[in-house]
Amino acid sequence: MTTTPTTATTTTTRGADLAAARDEQLAAIVSATAAAVADDASRAAVQFTATGTSTGAVATDVETRQHRFVVDEPASLGGDDSATNPVEYALGAFIGCQVVTYRFWAARLGIRLDDVRVTAVGDLDVRGFFGLDDDVRAGFSEVSLDVELVGPEPAERYATLQAAVDAHCPVLDLFANPTPVRTSLHVTSA
Repeated sequence: MTTTPTTATTTTTRGADLAAARDEQLAAIVSATAAAVADDASRAAVQFTATGTSTGAVATDVETRQHRFVVDEPASLGGDDSATNPVEYALGAFIGCQVVTYRFWAARLGIRLDDVRVTAVGDLDVRGFFGLDDDVRAGFSEVSLDVELVGPEPAERYATLQAAVDAHCPVLDLFANPTPVRTSLHVTSA
């Protein structure tokens, strides 16, 4: 008698296969990077660039490498609401970096991770942006993350993973620590 695997079994097997393939790919990237920087730490330095041009009321067309996206504000903040606003993109960047870092460190620590879901909430008092109160900062006063990890490991393993992510997530570092910003202003007469 031949039996057909159930959908749950098939889905679990497929998820495990995808996780194994992803972990193998990430391990290869880590290995190649470690080899590249072993003799020369300067090879580890990477620089990212984004360029933006104003469009619409307050919108911006942004280019990064071969990618383009639009940043705008809702009408209540002077925009046309044609796209996600800057602080929402910042939260999205945080979420994306968390997912990447969870995937990377799960592979590095040998922790099976089938899925990652992250929600970020940022509290912002617009009095800072509008200059209505100099004692209120212009950016987020707090950011809260809700991270849901799906996988078969014991909770302690995922707590170890979270500690690794908290120590190594680049965008978490941007939010949690001061980063020097240098601005060069260039004015062209119209």
